[in-house]
Amino acid sequence: QVQLVESGGGLVQAGGSLRLSCIVSGSIFSIAAMDWYRQAPGKQRELVATITSGGSTNYADSVKGRFTISRDNAKNTAYLQMNSLKPEDTGVYYCRMIIYWGKGTLVTVSS
Repeated sequence: QVQLVESGGGLVQAGGSLRLSCIVSGSIFSIAAMDWYRQAPGKQRELVATITSGGSTNYADSVKGRFTISRDNAKNTAYLQMNSLKPEDTGVYYCRMIIYWGKGTLVTVSS
């Protein structure tokens, strides 16, 4: 059974950095694209970043130049490096692979 587990969230001041991790169980990680989503309080879940199995990346305009998505296929892990964080980056961050979702990790950015 495929499971995704996020970690690395927390409370950080504006301008700070966090690195989120998503560990995936199962043998299909290396051939699947990985996505990071976030959901702010009272808002819909939105796509933040995507990385394909080949390493191509795409970002939401709101995070371009600040966030970096990466993956380590040997560790079945995807990462989201978040720099220059803003209060509007606050939310629960989820990773997704195909139809599978993690339970999320909370990021809170204080002003």
